[in-house]
Order: sequence, then C-alpha cells, then structure tokens
Amino acid sequence: MAESTCGLHLFWDEAETGYDFGPGHPMDPTRLALTMRLVESLGLTGQPSVTVRSAPPAGESTLRLVHTAEYVAAVKRAAADPSAVDAAHGLGTDDNWAFPGLHTASALIAGQSVAAAEAVWRGETPHAVNFAGGLHHAMPGQASGFCIYNDPALAIARLLELGAERVAYVDVDVHHGDGVQQAFWNDPRVLTVSLHESPSTLFPQTGWATETGGPDAGGTAANLALPAGTGDAGWLRAFHALVPELLAAFRPQVIVSQHGADTHVEDPLAHLAVTVDAQRIVAEAVHRLAHEHAGGRWIATGGGGYAVVDVVPRTWTHLVATAAGHPVDPATETPEEWRAEVYRLTRRPAPLRMTDGATPHWADFQDGGYDPADRLDQAVLATRRAVLPQHGLIP
Repeated sequence: MAESTCGLHLFWDEAETGYDFGPGHPMDPTRLALTMRLVESLGLTGQPSVTVRSAPPAGESTLRLVHTAEYVAAVKRAAADPSAVDAAHGLGTDDNWAFPGLHTASALIAGQSVAAAEAVWRGETPHAVNFAGGLHHAMPGQASGFCIYNDPALAIARLLELGAERVAYVDVDVHHGDGVQQAFWNDPRVLTVSLHESPSTLFPQTGWATETGGPDAGGTAANLALPAGTGDAGWLRAFHALVPELLAAFRPQVIVSQHGADTHVEDPLAHLAVTVDAQRIVAEAVHRLAHEHAGGRWIATGGGGYAVVDVVPRTWTHLVATAAGHPVDPATETPEEWRAEVYRLTRRPAPLRMTDGATPHWADFQDGGYDPADRLDQAVLATRRAVLPQHGLIP
C-alpha cells in the first residue's frame, strides 16, 4: 500500500523490556530491544507516516474487560512475593515464573495494545503496532504459555466497548491462539482465525478444526492445524486458502492480528519450517486484507518467537515497515550499528540481511485443487468444511 494510505502509530515503551521472567527463560526481552533498535537503524521511526507513542499501563477496570478481579489480585500478589507458587492461577509455574515487575510490566504491554485499538477505532491512525504484545494464551483467570494478561483480547474487548460490531482476529503464531478464542467463544461479533502447528505435537493441545465457536456464535472460530514440518509453500497455501475468504464473508470493521515469529524453522520451541520471507508475505497479506475489508483499520501485535537474534527482530521490523507503508527490501543489509548492538547485548553475530534468501511460492488451493493424500491439504479441507458453510460459503 502507498504511504498516503498508511499512517502508523508504533506503540513502544522501553519499560516493556521489564517483562522479564529471568535468565534461562525462553521469553527473552532482548528480542524486544533488538527489534526496536533495528526499526530505528533502518530509519523507520523517522518516516513522516510513523508516530512512536507510549501509553500508560492498563488499569484494573480495563484488565477486567477480560480478566477476573481475583486473577488480577493474584498477579499482584505474585509480584509482591515471587517465591510463592499459585498453581490455581498459573503463576510461579514452570512456564510462568513470577518476578517483581510481573503486574506492572504485563499491564504496560496490555496498555499499549488497548491504546492502539483506541487510536485506530477513533481514526487517529489507520494502523497501529505493538510488537511487545500478542500474549494470546492468558485466560480470564489464569496465566498460560508465558502470557500474564491477554493484550489482544483486551484490545478486542475495548473495540467492542467503543462500539465495534465486527472484529476479526487473525493469529499466525505457531501456537494456537487459545486465550483469545476462549474470551470470545460465544460472541458473534468476533471472528477468531488461528493457523498453528497441530495440537497433536505442540502446546496448548487445542485448536482443532472442529472448534468453531459457541452455541450463539457458530463459525466465528476457525482453526487450521498444520502438520509439523510445514514450510513456506504449505504455510502460505493454508493462509490463503482460509483467511481471505473468511474475512470477505465476515466483513470486519477492524482487524487485530498476532504475528508470532515462532513458525520459523530455527525456532527452538516448535516444529514448522517457515522463513522470515514467508512471515513478511503474510504481514503484507494481512495489511492488504485490512484495506480490502476493514477500511484499513489494523492493529498488529507480536507474540511468540524464541530465536532472539536471528529471527524475531527482522520479522517484526518487516511488520512495522509494512504497516508504515515503507516496506523494507528483503535484500537490504542490516545496519552495521545494529549488528554491533546485537553483539554487545548477546555476544552473538547478527544476520547480515533482512532475508533468509527464500523466494516463497505456493499453489492456490481453490484454483489448483487439492491432494487428498497430502496431510496439509487434509488439514485445510477439514477447516474449510467445518467453518465455511456456517458463513454460507462452499468448502
């Protein structure tokens, strides 16, 4: 999209790096700092279409749009006494370590996503990005999967509170967007679409094609469970076989998306084989779909991603650049000052270019037909058969 149609509010606060479970935890906040440094080094924050903003932490009344009062109190208790284990609320567990800044850092990240939703809905900007967000596993009363407060769900809930009648949530993290699905399971105003590795091989063991929404919201949850080992061609084929058609039928007023970078072949916690180049293509596709179906209104978040140096900063910088209307040529060399910062923070060499060197191609599902013996096509067809008829579409 041209710059003239793409203004961006980039929500960032350096204090978001305080979302830090501690040494040895996979959710390393260095990935956030390195992303912002790469965004800056490539000159994106100096573009006239880009405004960098910081919002205050989400207050208790905002958090309670999704989370229970009991759970918010439990998070505060865990922050006050990080040594305690509160298994009932998922705090102090193997995944969700407690730390003194647990509530304040989590609320700050949530506040950025909520403010992004407000800015887009009120027409202050067509696009907003909070790459520190995307904490999609948190449940109303429980932490889960490194996620304390569910900022995408809170952003959606705020949009509904402001008067939105149709919100689409598109989640391309390698893990199922279970917390957001749960929050709006029986709400026909919210369409949740998740492409993720099969629950048979990956946490959180949910997100089957048969999960399609509650009794009052049939067809408003769509789950495409991808076989382990799926690479660029299959991932892009699956995305384009489901998401554009569903969004066209649902006619959202705004799109909220989650761009976990953990689909990447180098991610240590999952089993897909996607490249930075394919992740960039999907960000561009969501951007285009927002203009086609939602008046350009788009709120994008980050999410998972545990290849801290080689993957996450490049993937989310492409996301920011796409939303800004200033896409970065994949062949662009990463700036020397950024490589120096990578080494300073991690003692590891940085990637040299904004590409993995891939040129992804995929065969269109609808036009090219499907192979009934192919596990990916079986998964695509299962989801289309489960969801599309509920929207009056032919699977």
